[in-house]
Amino acid sequence: MNKQILEYTIIMLILLTMASCSEKIVQLTKENLSTVNREIVAIDKNANTVILNNKVGDGMAMIKGVNFDIGTIELELKGENIQQKSFVGVAFNVQNDSTYEAVYFRPFNFQANEKIRREHSIQYIYHPKQNWRFLRTNFEGKYEAEFPRKPTPNDWFKILIKIDNKKVYVYDTESNTELLSVERLTEQVSNKIALWAGNDSKGEFRNLKIMK
Repeated sequence: MNKQILEYTIIMLILLTMASCSEKIVQLTKENLSTVNREIVAIDKNANTVILNNKVGDGMAMIKGVNFDIGTIELELKGENIQQKSFVGVAFNVQNDSTYEAVYFRPFNFQANEKIRREHSIQYIYHPKQNWRFLRTNFEGKYEAEFPRKPTPNDWFKILIKIDNKKVYVYDTESNTELLSVERLTEQVSNKIALWAGNDSKGEFRNLKIMK
């Protein structure tokens, strides 16, 4: 069995295992969300979609009534093709407004002509000290990755994040591809998660599912 087939088989087994776990569809409503440095500008209950506005600084919509430590987060995200103004993702292990882990995406880099920009499409961080700048400076290429399928920057894309006690894995569900696999930068101390938008970025989120 060659390496590519082995990797594909492992990913499929992981996804099948996730599918067999208990799954919770999270309803994205104003009652279920508590915002930090963001405002909810639109909600579509039928499509289970929420839109957060852009503001200077990072922001979140904390999800109420969901206890999550390790397991799987699946959702669809939508950013914008505006360079340095579109950062969307998920925060977890949220300890307070500024201390948390997160996986986020830079859609404006998905189809960039420059390879170095494409390699900065996906990011794992542990705020506040181990942000993207610190990690890129000290561990270049370790906590960032390319999105090989190159989704359209202005369109929805669906991802799956698997979190265990030691590592974080990010998958593109459309292609069943592992996008990022990194050692966690801290220990689990909180069971809070949030929708996340970076500096001066709006974000659209839909169909959030939690599996444990």
